[in-house]
Amino acid sequence: MDDSSHLASPAQPTATRPLLGQTILVVEDSRYACDAIRQMCLHSGARIRRADCLKSARRHLQIYRPSVILVDMGLPDGSGAELIAELVEATPRIGAILGMSGDDRTQSTALEAGADGFLAKPLKSLAYFQTSILERLPRDRRPNSLHAVRDEVIIPDPMAYQDDMAHIADVLAGPNDHRTLDYAAQFLRGVAQDADDAVLADAARKLATSRAEGTPVTALAAQVAGIVQSRLEQREAI
Repeated sequence: MDDSSHLASPAQPTATRPLLGQTILVVEDSRYACDAIRQMCLHSGARIRRADCLKSARRHLQIYRPSVILVDMGLPDGSGAELIAELVEATPRIGAILGMSGDDRTQSTALEAGADGFLAKPLKSLAYFQTSILERLPRDRRPNSLHAVRDEVIIPDPMAYQDDMAHIADVLAGPNDHRTLDYAAQFLRGVAQDADDAVLADAARKLATSRAEGTPVTALAAQVAGIVQSRLEQREAI
């Protein structure tokens, strides 16, 4: 099934709901980041589906074809660039393929893989979200005017952040091999930046730097795990 076809999505966009009729597949492992996108889709008239890894995304794409796909560049089972490169060669082609990350250095990687554009996280501006997608859609899928769209700051559900903490706590509870630590550092740095958690973001950055430099990380990994645990205890207090 192709969700991007006019038969599957007969609704036409309007100035106030410019993404009406679009189905957006979000390939994102952070529930906090995904909740921001969910709210933006709701305000924009778009339908949203989510995959939390490359394997899940490929399973979704075997069943239906979204009109837009947003691919996080750092996923638990590989780089989002892998999926972007596959989608660029697929037929029929998805209307808009965008990479996204809180690390600006990955923008060139996404574009080199063939992405139509790039979303810089944290995603908080509704207007930025809408415009970034609309500018990359085929012209016949855009509204005639966007002048009525007003910007809005989107704030994700704090409980989604707690879900991310629970996820990474499970990851850190397993074998702390190099791949696990690299993923944990990348994931936590991104989601902590999204949530303005400066303490956790700084600890995750230090862990990533130590891993890149090949210096001992045992103490840093324990520090990160302790901060994550403290965030989970805050949820229990609530």
